[in-house]
Amino acid sequence: MTIHLQKLSVGSESIETLEAWQRHVVRKRKARGLAAVHEHVTRMFPKQVDALLDGGSIYWVIKGQIQCRNEIIGLEEVRGRDGVRRCAILMTPKVIPVIPTPKRPFQGWRYLKPEDAPADVTSHSGGLELPSSLRGKLSDLGAW
Repeated sequence: MTIHLQKLSVGSESIETLEAWQRHVVRKRKARGLAAVHEHVTRMFPKQVDALLDGGSIYWVIKGQIQCRNEIIGLEEVRGRDGVRRCAILMTPKVIPVIPTPKRPFQGWRYLKPEDAPADVTSHSGGLELPSSLRGKLSDLGAW
């Protein structure tokens, strides 16, 4: 059964700034001869590995709202310079906008059940052509 993660995108002002950061990470990985995927290293290693790798995504909270996601394609153990075990979450480099959903601040990451995950923004749901900042404001107003 699939499960997702939700994570604060610290420092991101919008989906566009998150995408720019992810492109930077992908370029650095490619320069080191690694796969062209986005990588996010976190201190804790998820226990529900099989469920995450069964179609899970990481949903990014930007400015108090879940605004987008990346599909998770792998989890790898990595060691920091301090020798501490960490988890590299490997994701497709494509950011998928979702219908903005308010989310209170939290630390680290949290599991997100599929039934609680916001739907993707598609041409059928409207708003694909809107900037993420406008989608967020519409959601704040309850107009989304």
